[in-house]
Amino acid sequence: MAKTALGLMAERSVAPTPENFELFFAYAAGDNPAVSRVMGDMIAGRKPFTPAVLADLRRRFFASVRNEEAIEQAGAGIANALNAMLDKLEAAGRDTEAYNRTLTAASGQLGGEQSPVVLRELVSGLKSATQAMEARTKELEGELQRSAHEVNELKAKLDDVRKESLTDPLTGVSNRKAFDLQIALAMKSAQETGGALSLLMCDIDHFKKFNDKWGHQTGDQVLRLVASCLSENVKGRDTAARYGGEEFAVIVPNTVLGDAVTLANQIRAAVESKKLVKKSSGDILGTITISIGVAQLQPGEATADFINRADACLYAAKDAGRNCVISAIPTPKAAVA
Repeated sequence: MAKTALGLMAERSVAPTPENFELFFAYAAGDNPAVSRVMGDMIAGRKPFTPAVLADLRRRFFASVRNEEAIEQAGAGIANALNAMLDKLEAAGRDTEAYNRTLTAASGQLGGEQSPVVLRELVSGLKSATQAMEARTKELEGELQRSAHEVNELKAKLDDVRKESLTDPLTGVSNRKAFDLQIALAMKSAQETGGALSLLMCDIDHFKKFNDKWGHQTGDQVLRLVASCLSENVKGRDTAARYGGEEFAVIVPNTVLGDAVTLANQIRAAVESKKLVKKSSGDILGTITISIGVAQLQPGEATADFINRADACLYAAKDAGRNCVISAIPTPKAAVA
C-alpha cells in the first residue's frame, strides 16, 4: 500500500511530504471510504492535486487536522483574552494610584484650618474623584466578566475538541487513542486496589466479504450497528472503543472473568438479533455476527500481554466457527501413540 501511495504521488506530481503521504496511503488502504471516493473521482478525472486541494482534503477527512486548527484558534483566543484582561488590570492599577494620590493630597490639606470655601472645593473634588473611581471600577468589573465569559466559551471549545479527538467519527464510540488511555488508567487502578479488570476483544465475522459485496456505505452501517450494540450493553466505567478496522474492544473494570463472559454473550446476542436493512431500497441484507475473546488481567501483567491474551481468545473464537465467545485458549490434545 505504501508503494501504491508513493507511485500515485509520483504519477500526479504530488510532493512526497508526510502529510501528503498520509492522504494517499489512506486512499490506497481503503480504510476511509469518503477519502477513497473523492480521491478516486479526482484520479479518474485527472484533476490536479494542488497544495490547496490537498490541504482541503486533509482538513475535511482527518479529524486530527481539524483538531489542531481548532486548538490553535482557541489558544490564540485565550491568549488575546488574557492579554486584554492584563491591560485592563494595569489600567485599573494606574487609576487606583491616581485616586490614592488625590486622597493623600486632600488629607494633607484637611490637616490645617481651612475656610468653608476651600473645604467645599476639597469635598467637591473628592466626590468627583470618588464617583469617577466608582464608574471605572464598574466598567472594569463588566469588562472582566465579559472576558471571563469569553475564556469559558473558548475552554468549552477546547473540551469539545478533546472529546472529538477521543471519539471515532464513524461509530461515535471511543477511538484507539481513547482506548490506549483508558486501558492504562484501568490497569493502574486495578493493580493499586487489587480489583478485577476484564477485556473484551470483538471482531465482525466475514466483514470484508460483506463490505466487498454490498459496498463501503453498507459496511459503515454495519460498523455503526455493532458500535450501537456495544454502547447499549456497557455502563458506568466501562469503555467501548473501535480498536481498528472492524475490531472493537470493551474495557470492563471491577469485573471478573465469568461476568465479563456473560456481558460478551449479551453483546454477541444483541448483534445477532439485529436485521441489517439497506437504506436505499429497504431490502433486508441479513444478520451480522461477531466473535469475542475475553481475558481477565493477571497480577503484574503488562498491557501488551493482557491485550494479546484477549486477542488470542478472539482468534480462537474465529477458529471455533465464529459467532461465539471464548475466554481461554483450548490446550491442544496430546498425540495418541
